Amino acid sequence: MKLKNEETSKKVIIPLKEHEHEHEHHNVKLFFILYLVGLVIFIVTLFFKMGNNVTIFGNTFNNKYILIPVYYLILFLSGFHVIEEGIEDTIKSTKKKKKFTPNVHILMLLAAIGALIIGEYIEAVLLILIFAGAHFLEDFASEKSTKEIKKLLNLNKSKALLINEDGSFSEVASDTLKIGDKVRVLNGSSIPSDGIIIEGHSEINEANITGESIPTYKKVGDQVFGSTINGEGLLIVEINKNSDETVLAKIIELVSQTQNDLSKTAVLIKKIEPIYVNIVLIFAPIFFLLGMYLFKWDRDIAFYRTMVLLIGASPCALAVTDIPATLSAISNLAKNGILFKGGSYLENMADLDVVAFDKTGTLTTGYPIVTDVIRVKDSNVSFHDNIIYHMESNSNHPLAKALTSHFNKGENLNLEVVNMIGLGVHTTYNNNDYQIFKPLDEDFENENINSIISTLQNDGKTVVIFKENNITISIIGLIDNIKESSIDAIKELNNLNIETVMITGDAKNTAKTIANKLNITTVHANVLPTEKASIIKSYRDNNKVISMVGDGINDAPALATSNIGVAMGSGTDIAIDVADAVLMKNDLNKFVYTYKVAKKLKRVVIQNIIFAMTVVLFLLVTNILGIMEMPLAVVIHEGSTLVVILSGLRLLKTIKK
Repeated sequence: MKLKNEETSKKVIIPLKEHEHEHEHHNVKLFFILYLVGLVIFIVTLFFKMGNNVTIFGNTFNNKYILIPVYYLILFLSGFHVIEEGIEDTIKSTKKKKKFTPNVHILMLLAAIGALIIGEYIEAVLLILIFAGAHFLEDFASEKSTKEIKKLLNLNKSKALLINEDGSFSEVASDTLKIGDKVRVLNGSSIPSDGIIIEGHSEINEANITGESIPTYKKVGDQVFGSTINGEGLLIVEINKNSDETVLAKIIELVSQTQNDLSKTAVLIKKIEPIYVNIVLIFAPIFFLLGMYLFKWDRDIAFYRTMVLLIGASPCALAVTDIPATLSAISNLAKNGILFKGGSYLENMADLDVVAFDKTGTLTTGYPIVTDVIRVKDSNVSFHDNIIYHMESNSNHPLAKALTSHFNKGENLNLEVVNMIGLGVHTTYNNNDYQIFKPLDEDFENENINSIISTLQNDGKTVVIFKENNITISIIGLIDNIKESSIDAIKELNNLNIETVMITGDAKNTAKTIANKLNITTVHANVLPTEKASIIKSYRDNNKVISMVGDGINDAPALATSNIGVAMGSGTDIAIDVADAVLMKNDLNKFVYTYKVAKKLKRVVIQNIIFAMTVVLFLLVTNILGIMEMPLAVVIHEGSTLVVILSGLRLLKTIKK
């Protein structure tokens, strides 16, 4: 359903297991133990001196011949995962792509083999020990970058006390619950799945869903979410969603995508890596010949410098300039209640030009109340109020709850109500037609009606009209209060020179009043749901990177059309499904925070790339000048990789205003 533009938001899925710095597909613990064994053996060898003799069982041996096999053993043990990744992954990638696709580890392996060929055993061992050790440190640092993501993915699934038909209880796994099942939730227990409270009341801690640490009071009829924690009350909950449709399941599905969705920068680096390695492999023998015939080095020196070239030119640091930083940023956002589906969307956020907001439930609280009921024609008030009640009780319009709460329910009426999305509702009763709808740019029966509508709209109120047989009976005014967070967020976005737009189905006067209070730049009013996506597309056609923020079913096409669709956490399932990010706390200040994180991520990635390539250039130049030794080259090279990763980890820290 995504209508994302290729240039500005291309979703690319590359499983992390293909990335050489990730080891989910390997037994990391075993490799680390082998590495430590090799390291201990190497430390022991330091007590022996090359060239001296040693007597064992009366026989005299030269240490050199004893230590050489030991060095090979160390290389095998400590470098096992380097060898495995360098060779196995290269073979797999080559077979898959049907062309030689070397892993960056190949360069290090060749350098180590070259050092062995010229008899530099200790340097070969140091190369592998430092390279492999740095790799384990990289993994540790990368693990920190996904801490909050993993925390969300590892939310414990609880057990449920299922109420059987005979009233007895059975303990079952929460993911086996079906719609209609009733469960008993004890105080302090985790609510097993999404449902409606049918007995009891309690304070519910919803922090792991909404990010709000203060418990929320819930009573009969209220929605509760799986994995949230019940307080002191005893609850009976009727399940209303299957396990794969719960809010928690959707969060886990959404967050899981962050592991595989890479930014355009990461994808580009991924594509460049094998090409870069091939260039280095081709240039290495040329460099060897240049060393002998241009720089007049002897054969051993030229070969040694070529091995240092393989180390210095290896793009390890370049390979980690983006992914750890992006995962750190996404983890930071997850900790702050903002869930992103992947790095490609977060990268787009840094280039944001325009933000379009739905009004109801996004800029406003989403809980309007009736403030005015103006009867413009003498009528049977109680009867018409009852008609309004029953029409709206069968409506899915956001204003329906406010209207049914205000108007009294009289006798039961069996009405067949037609919902006209974006327009209103219609029914027929006793051969009379009834309509409830928002006034568009139309003229009514008399100027007085138009005047009343304008007055209400100028006060920032939403207006709906109740008609019988196409004659206006009542004009109803409702107000949906603006969120405090909306005021702060719009102010900050304006200060950041980002154009703010409101797209709403409300009448122009109402929309402009709300927009003026918020200082929103542009207003599109009287917009039908099908038109929202067209408005978003018009901005994109003008090469604007635009984000749509909304929460309703009618926002879904616009969310899908935008470069970055952002759904409010309280929104409908379909809005969350098609969005690229979710603000779990329904706080627009979190949107501004996301933009700041995205901008910082872009700066950090650029800094990392410049640093990584500067180090490579430094190693190459000093190697040509003959002042760079292999162990030092390894230390600088691997040190630069760690610096780049640690630089990315800066994004784990919450950004202050």
